[in-house]
Amino acid sequence: MPITAWWLGRTPYRDAWALQHRVVAARAAGSIGDQLLLVEHEPVLTLGRHSDPAHVVATPTELAGRHIELIETERGGEVTYHGPGQLTAYPIVKLTDRGLMIRPLVRALEAALVATCASFGVAAERREAYPGCWCGDGSRKIGAVGVRIERGVSYHGIALNISPRLSDFELIDACGMPDVDSTSIYRELGLASEPSTNSVARAAAAFAVALAGQLGAHLAGSLPPDSNPAAARTELETLIAERSTTHQAPALGVH
Repeated sequence: MPITAWWLGRTPYRDAWALQHRVVAARAAGSIGDQLLLVEHEPVLTLGRHSDPAHVVATPTELAGRHIELIETERGGEVTYHGPGQLTAYPIVKLTDRGLMIRPLVRALEAALVATCASFGVAAERREAYPGCWCGDGSRKIGAVGVRIERGVSYHGIALNISPRLSDFELIDACGMPDVDSTSIYRELGLASEPSTNSVARAAAAFAVALAGQLGAHLAGSLPPDSNPAAARTELETLIAERSTTHQAPALGVH
């Protein structure tokens, strides 16, 4: 079974969140196959359903002054920062169709994060009991994992720091752990970590290939550098609309 990847480029968080819900509904109904949404967000903080708001270090006034919204979501995991220079990926997968349970899905996501880092020449690893992706023998966090399962379909997903402004992570206690040092691929390479959408696009392609490999799936879709985010969004919205219409029950006639 294929998984279709969509590079959607810079997308506001609430927009991508609403899109996820529409794709999840279509996948749960069986009108579309598994999908992988790949985006870069404007600055935002998100809370998982069991997150402690106290792990947001910044005050509401500080967040407002930096135009950063704090959003409570239904995903698992702790408080997370999303912003320019970071890859966010949303795998929308029907677990039973792939014989998956939640833990193997998380392991596949972590392995894909590690492989994506390796494609840039950065050594990373998973850390037992701490979901995500880590560098420096588990001392520096470079990627986060937080998923949600509804009607047997996964959504939300991962965030991988490619070239974000690392100072923005000072707004939170990442993972709910005050002493966690957030890092990025650029920092690990000794480069200035300043947002670059091109770097995120490159990571999006590497992550899609790695995750498809972990899931044993054929990878469909169009990836950077060949994809056009605006055209991809239009195609995806059309797919959802058309397939939802064709899978509606026919009206009953009078005979």
